[in-house]
Amino acid sequence: MQEKVISLKGVQDYYPDHFGQCYGCGRLNEFGHQLKTNWDSDETVTFFTSKHFHTAIPGFVYGGLLASIMDCHGTGSAALALARAHGIELEEYNAPRCVTASLKIDYKKPTPIDTLLEIRGIIREIKGRKVVVEARLIANGEICVTGEIIAVQVSDDVGK
Repeated sequence: MQEKVISLKGVQDYYPDHFGQCYGCGRLNEFGHQLKTNWDSDETVTFFTSKHFHTAIPGFVYGGLLASIMDCHGTGSAALALARAHGIELEEYNAPRCVTASLKIDYKKPTPIDTLLEIRGIIREIKGRKVVVEARLIANGEICVTGEIIAVQVSDDVGK
């Protein structure tokens, strides 16, 4: 099995400080998931390792957590897509910031606990401030969750 390379930095590390508190991806939220979303060719990718306390039923991850990481991967993917579309070279604190307008999740099979989860996104549409992301969550090579995230870019002044 091929080893997964997990980037130390993701688009979330380029959000301004006032956008760094997100529970799912905020670099300044020490209790959050600390997701790091990056490009992998034409798809986006992030990794998350579930822990024993993320249990729904013995051996499997709580569905709300899965929705949470799909959600934050979707907004990170949208930020990457907008940056690419507008020719923005990411540097400290210039990344576009998106929030979720819609989240649709389909649970395909139970997701095993204590496992490296790979979340991948495909950008389906960019229209103005709106980005549509199709996502899938993979555990041990199997798709466990799919979803669609509609994200909308917010103004840099939001949250200041």
